[in-house]
Amino acid sequence: MNTVLASPSSAAGDPPQATTAHATTAPSKSWHDYVKPEADVLRRQLTAIQYKVTQQDGTEPAFSGEFWQHNEAGIYVDVVSKEPLFASLHKFKSGTGWPSFTQPLVPAHIVTAVDRKLWRLRTEVRSKYGDSHLGHVFDDGPEPTKLRYCINSAALSFVPLQEMEAQGYGEFIPLFHQSKAASAPAADHPPVVAP
Repeated sequence: MNTVLASPSSAAGDPPQATTAHATTAPSKSWHDYVKPEADVLRRQLTAIQYKVTQQDGTEPAFSGEFWQHNEAGIYVDVVSKEPLFASLHKFKSGTGWPSFTQPLVPAHIVTAVDRKLWRLRTEVRSKYGDSHLGHVFDDGPEPTKLRYCINSAALSFVPLQEMEAQGYGEFIPLFHQSKAASAPAADHPPVVAP
């Protein structure tokens, strides 16, 4: 499965460039069958800020969204289409006031485009099937990707780890177990504690 992703730019100030990546986890749900409702239906289904962000390419005020300080284990899905987008495993504190992720959960569900709306070029991030505006990706994130997916909380719904199976996202649960096993200290190497 191929998709267009943003990668770090080569020149300072340039937006990340599009590259092709391979998804390692393919969703079992048929997100490609999602049919986006008419605008009037979406206006009734979404809050005013959700509609402004996802359908009118808006931005919620920094430090105001539901998920910018959210730390619970689980996944973030498109508020419109429910396609899985990001995991708490890849979330980090960027200090920007918006939820930030180092990578998408399913790269194939992320579409990027050049955004020329402000004083500099940026790379817009949209969901593939919902065609929702999510936010932007920048090349100032931490290792290992050096990317910062800066996403509006209003574009997301959260599915807690304990509810993922029941809500149809069970295929992503092993990622959380793998992460826990990888971060556990080895028995013969006790963790080092700084004074």
